[in-house]
Amino acid sequence: MTGGAVRPLSPRSIVLSLLLGMRTPRRTGAELVAWCALFGVAEGTARVALSRMVAAGELRLDAGNYELRGRMRSRRAEQEFALEPAMRNDDGEWAMLVVVHSGRVARLRAELRSALRHARFAERREGVWVRPANLVHDLAPVVAEQCEMYWVRPEAPRALAAELFAPKLWAATAREFGTSLRAVTRDLPHERAIAPAFVEGARTAAHLRADPLLPPPLLPARWPGERLRVDYREFQRAFRDAIRSWFATQ
Repeated sequence: MTGGAVRPLSPRSIVLSLLLGMRTPRRTGAELVAWCALFGVAEGTARVALSRMVAAGELRLDAGNYELRGRMRSRRAEQEFALEPAMRNDDGEWAMLVVVHSGRVARLRAELRSALRHARFAERREGVWVRPANLVHDLAPVVAEQCEMYWVRPEAPRALAAELFAPKLWAATAREFGTSLRAVTRDLPHERAIAPAFVEGARTAAHLRADPLLPPPLLPARWPGERLRVDYREFQRAFRDAIRSWFATQ
């Protein structure tokens, strides 16, 4: 693979990334153990990871099948939004969310920060989150419970977007990941290519979820976002065919 060293995936990430990428996010325990073995994970280690994910509410065990549940189910929606974001016409307006509830418990603060990051907001200063108002999405209930929303027009929106969202850095990584993803996609459906392709696909999906989805006037030239989405969709089709054949032999 190109693009430098990739940190090995944990058994949890191996299982969750597989299920998140499947149309029906469900597999038997034996299938998931065999899948983890492709990445050098021992059977006992894989089964311990599955038990912990069930205990954490990330998976549901039903008649020998493990299925995504809870917040992991919502991660699928985030991934689909990253691939096909709903955009509205940009008129230069930004949304600003101000945290107005003080004395919040740590859990609620963490939930709010997570929800705002998933909605592609950036923190301008403590308790103040902003982004261009060009996305169509429903904010999580925790946002409405803790924040007030205002509509603003920054004096220097391009400079502010560069400072808060670092689009040039995202673009450079996207080009690197796209090159690697196209290479492993060409190697599918050979079994030897499945594990490397899975790792590339997982990190590319994570990078797409981090796309700030800025309006065109705030993006650097030759923005690679849509090209990476096309590359990822092609990877998805090839990878799903490959693992369908692989699981059929297990």
